Amino acid sequence: MSFAARSWPLSALPGLSPDHHAQLESQNLHTTQDLLRRYAAPGGATHLAQALSLPLRYAQKWLALADLAQLPSVGCEHCGLLLHSGIQSTQQLAIMAPGRLHMQIRRLHTTHLRRSDLCPGPDQVVAWVNEAQRLGHLNRGNKTSL
Repeated sequence: MSFAARSWPLSALPGLSPDHHAQLESQNLHTTQDLLRRYAAPGGATHLAQALSLPLRYAQKWLALADLAQLPSVGCEHCGLLLHSGIQSTQQLAIMAPGRLHMQIRRLHTTHLRRSDLCPGPDQVVAWVNEAQRLGHLNRGNKTSL
């Protein structure tokens, strides 16, 4: 089964305001892959925040969302859920125990959304972890993938 990281328009990232989207586009950043290529290296969030004259937390959030969204089964639909569940990168996701992560996500759904029925199922969480592991394996074998 082949695996390819996905790229999304930055406008699809959850919580990105139209003003922030315009600022990113002014830096010639149009997709999540553009953002990761230019700013995923250590210190990249700081450089992005400085380039846009914004607080560092915004750049960190956008980079985390873009990183998680590159997993096809996560995409922009679930990257925010993972981030709010405490997962900040595909590397962190790759080492998570799927059962434990599912419990964290279920707790988030129950506590904040009061809708545990909308929680992704255990099989979906396993797929996220597996894809993160495959992406990590691909990146170790090909340092130029981002």
